[in-house]
Amino acid sequence: MSTTVATPVAAPRRAPSAPRRIKGHRNYLGGFFAWVWLAIIIIPVYYVVITTFKDQGAYFTQNPLALPSPPTFAAYLDVWEAGIGRYFLNSVIVTIGAVIPLVLFSFLASYAIVRGDSRLLRFSRTLFLLGLAIPAQATIVPLYLIITRIQMYDSLGALILPYIAFGIPLTVLILSNFIRDVPRELFESMRLDGCTDWQMAWKLAFPLTRPAIVTVSIYNGLHVWNGFLFALILTQSPDKRVMPLALCAFQGEYSVNIPAVLAAVVLSVLPILVLYVVGRRHMLRGLTAGFGK
Repeated sequence: MSTTVATPVAAPRRAPSAPRRIKGHRNYLGGFFAWVWLAIIIIPVYYVVITTFKDQGAYFTQNPLALPSPPTFAAYLDVWEAGIGRYFLNSVIVTIGAVIPLVLFSFLASYAIVRGDSRLLRFSRTLFLLGLAIPAQATIVPLYLIITRIQMYDSLGALILPYIAFGIPLTVLILSNFIRDVPRELFESMRLDGCTDWQMAWKLAFPLTRPAIVTVSIYNGLHVWNGFLFALILTQSPDKRVMPLALCAFQGEYSVNIPAVLAAVVLSVLPILVLYVVGRRHMLRGLTAGFGK
């Protein structure tokens, strides 16, 4: 007696369905306001850039938004002859001299606060947080007296020290939160391998907190580069001026050379723009690191 085995019949394959179109109404009103907002941002930048390629006579006779005809570099030559290179170098010295010690000290202080167990370290974090409640404008008089007593008035060091002091509280707060998110198991495994706290700080905590370090470096660099109050109060000599004070050098008693002033503004923005382009990836990672947790 023979038996037959029934073979399963394969189900017919369905043809791939076409992607569904999501029905919805186009937000013409939102698009209109988006273009308006883009114009509000772009037009002033366009105006500043094209004005730097006009001379002072063409600025008053031509259309403000018209392209320069012919373009000229007279404004940039004026600011160069007025000593913009010296002011630029002073701003670079003050920014680098303030940001690097500020970030290094804040990183080490944040590591000690997070990894330490003593009450003194926990109290020091509270002390740093209290510094956020003190505005720099309220301390300008005692700061002026301190700078003059230690004989640092009218020097670049008189600008570097206050920027370091006022930048530490916020930098310590940000870096300590990032170091706290590093798993303790990594520190314990390095401890078992015989690493010291100094090695764990630079070989483990520092690489893992690099986005936060780049973020606070760019933020503090922007704050120092654009600082005006400390430079106005704590310096006096023309050779100690920084870029924000350099804009005042192009203002006469009865008139202002607008193309020269805007040329100085463009030159002062370029280093910050380059710094942002270089550290943009790490900066965005540091700003958005807390949203995925």
